[in-house]
Amino acid sequence: MAGFQTEVTTLDGWDHFYSGKVRDLYIPAGHSFEDTDRVLVVASDRISAFDYVLTTQIPDKGKVLTQLSLWWFGQLSDFANHVISTDVPAEVAGRAMVCKKLDMYPIECIARGYLTGSGLVEYKASSTVCELPLPEGLVDGSKLTPALFTPSAKAEVGEHDENISFAQTVERVGQEVAEALREQTVALYEQAELIARQRGIILADTKVEFGADPATGVITLGDEVLTPDSSRFWDAEDYAPGKAQASFDKQFVRDWLTSAASGWDKNSGDEPPALPEQIVSKTRARYIEAYERLTGQVFNA
Repeated sequence: MAGFQTEVTTLDGWDHFYSGKVRDLYIPAGHSFEDTDRVLVVASDRISAFDYVLTTQIPDKGKVLTQLSLWWFGQLSDFANHVISTDVPAEVAGRAMVCKKLDMYPIECIARGYLTGSGLVEYKASSTVCELPLPEGLVDGSKLTPALFTPSAKAEVGEHDENISFAQTVERVGQEVAEALREQTVALYEQAELIARQRGIILADTKVEFGADPATGVITLGDEVLTPDSSRFWDAEDYAPGKAQASFDKQFVRDWLTSAASGWDKNSGDEPPALPEQIVSKTRARYIEAYERLTGQVFNA
């Protein structure tokens, strides 16, 4: 990923193994990745947009992502998840989880319950979303019933994920697993959408990742779940189809980067500029507001 740099925290009892856009993975000290059954997942304050990890971080963002994911895992008890413990080194308390090492499927499982974003662009051109036909007359923010399963193929860091068809998903993971991933993704979205709506928030779409538990073969939720990084949240009170919706996710950062105020052209090949303090503070506030409205709890940094 262009501009991708990270400072790795040294943690007693754990060896750094890998850094992604936002998360750093550690394995038990003295072990190899192949011979361990658990990993320490640490969420940093890094933020990415347009395939760049930005030079500016959002304070406490990693804690929001971790604590909100843990809350959602608790709400979605019908779905197996990878969390073993939150007993983690003090240096990463609040932003880390000890998790089962899963055999991750190479699929980004996306559920879309509302028409917006890249789906809206495709719909305007062809009346489809990820090649799935939709009725005429839909607008930005139209509800999609039932929700769509629109998988993508995981890309290497710095590359675009590629939207793929269900048939292509079958080619990658097999018919039985592909059908299970589709069923679980849509079921999870529908359950979470109801929970969010009861709290005055619309869950427009979300991305989840699954892997197989090596010990049991059970399809298991991994990574993060239903955070402002992986989902599109709207304020239900302000929701009105036919216009762009105010969001609780990092769309706020994308909008600034593509505005005249940033002076940046996303097609230039140049790295994005640093975020101004006003955008940093507003982004942090939106992430925390999403956490507090969903959980009903005060965020403690």
